Amino acid sequence: MTSSLKSLHLIAVAGAALSLSIAGVAAAAQDQNPKPDNSAQNKNQDQTAQNQSSAAFDRELTAKVRKAIIADKDLSTYAHNIKIITQNGTVTLKGPVKSDDEKQKIESDAAGVVARDSILNQLTVTP
Repeated sequence: MTSSLKSLHLIAVAGAALSLSIAGVAAAAQDQNPKPDNSAQNKNQDQTAQNQSSAAFDRELTAKVRKAIIADKDLSTYAHNIKIITQNGTVTLKGPVKSDDEKQKIESDAAGVVARDSILNQLTVTP
C-alpha cells in the first residue's frame, strides 16, 4: 500500500470509530431519560381494561357509552379516549380529561345510556 492509501485507510478507520463512539454516547444519554410509565398508578386501581366483561350485554353497554362520548364533539381528544369498563352492568369511566366540566359532561353522556347509579366516575382532571 502506498503512503497516501495508508493515510486514507487510517482516516476511514478513525471516522468509523468516531461514529461508533458518538452513537454509544447518544444511546447512553437516551437510557438516562425516564420512560413514561403509569403502572404504579394502575396497580392500585380497582378496574382495568382487563376487567371488561365478555358478556354480550356488557360489551353492548360499553359500545353504546363509547358512541355517546364520541358523538359529543365538545369533548377533547383525551375525553374521547377514556377507558370504559363494563362489568355486570356497572360502567367504570377512567382516564385523564381536561376539566371538571368535561368530567361531568362525560358522566352525563354515559347517563344517557345507563342509569347514573350504575356509573363509577374515576376520571381525573389533567389540565
